[in-house]
Amino acid sequence: MNPAARPGSDTSIAPPRALDADRVREQFPILRRQIGDRPLVYLDSAATTQKPQSVIDAVSRYYEEINSNVHRGVHRLSEEATNAYEGARKKIRTFINAKDWQEIVWVRGTTEGINLVAQSWGRSRLGKGDEVLLTTMEHHSNIVPWQILCEQTGATLRIAPIGDDGSLLLEEFEKVLSDRTRVVAVTHASNALGTVNPIREIVALAHAVGAVAVIDGAQATAHLPVDVRDLDCDFYAFSGHKMFGPTGIGALYAKREHLEAMPPWMGGGDMISMVTFRETHYSDPPFRFEAGTPNIAGAVGMGAAVDFITGLGIDAIGAHERGLLEHGTARLGEVEGLRLIGTAPHKSAVFSFVLEGIHPHDIGTILDRRGIAIRTGHHCAQPVMQRFRVPATARASVSVYNTRRDLDDLVEGLEEVNRFFR
Repeated sequence: MNPAARPGSDTSIAPPRALDADRVREQFPILRRQIGDRPLVYLDSAATTQKPQSVIDAVSRYYEEINSNVHRGVHRLSEEATNAYEGARKKIRTFINAKDWQEIVWVRGTTEGINLVAQSWGRSRLGKGDEVLLTTMEHHSNIVPWQILCEQTGATLRIAPIGDDGSLLLEEFEKVLSDRTRVVAVTHASNALGTVNPIREIVALAHAVGAVAVIDGAQATAHLPVDVRDLDCDFYAFSGHKMFGPTGIGALYAKREHLEAMPPWMGGGDMISMVTFRETHYSDPPFRFEAGTPNIAGAVGMGAAVDFITGLGIDAIGAHERGLLEHGTARLGEVEGLRLIGTAPHKSAVFSFVLEGIHPHDIGTILDRRGIAIRTGHHCAQPVMQRFRVPATARASVSVYNTRRDLDDLVEGLEEVNRFFR
């Protein structure tokens, strides 16, 4: 036996501590709501997570105690606001293990982060004959910016296929790669299928042909450990509201050498070192990409969300959600006429499904009457729907505050849907 595996060994790896979901739930005031005469069962965390009291308090404290603009003032409030804002940036750096804080750019969310890369890095480098490689499972936010870039530059968009279970077909992905590939843009975890992609391997394949790797991390950072240096990705974008933080705030990680070579995307205050009517000199990264007054309260709230995740432990979160995935998959398998869309062996706790003969919107409406909140539609992933030949799916997605009871309530609700329509 390997000594590192012996019980009691100093080098043994302890299993993640178990989460008490009921105690976690107490930290989320919205979960005390009633919908009609029923308690809220929130199963739409892939769309946006609910916010713990610690995040709500952090945002409130900012507005109540230190509200001021950052980087511009010498008075006490401005200094305190700047410290809180830049302190949150450093929390993000630590959370994803970036090399330094200057590799973290504040953005409005994953969508803006990807657009920034496309328009700043991509527009100045791509031309006719170059290629951008995506996968069939991408969110619209990781499709449309690259379509726009290809229209602007004459580059070509290439698509790698996925299998019937929603997994990326890695051998087919490699076949689409070529010496013309300049950008590989891939989701870490699919919002519509739950599929978790082998990012480290994808990045290595991209680098082998000289391409940069852009990762959509919106569905990953609240569920999976993310170490950008270990992944070796060039860019990694994610959103605060998907990880218990406020809406309208997110972060873009980029390797320092890329940021230093990229032109600004927007112009305005606080991204310059000197301006005349003849010329402008830009600030060093990351500030050259942060024109105008930023979402300071949002950044503070996102920093508090990182504290919340770190306090629970990302491994403990993952273990809790894997348990829910197993339970939910088994229970949904009992529902007559239900077919899961996305059954990859490596996936997050996302359940996309269809009920034979029943439109997903009707499913969502009946469940809502029981206080159960799910998502219905194409989930901003229409190519996924086209791949599986469905107009839409119903999607239940879980987080740290969900329990097996929530999934049991979902199954009871789906049985009512079946009784209503059959």
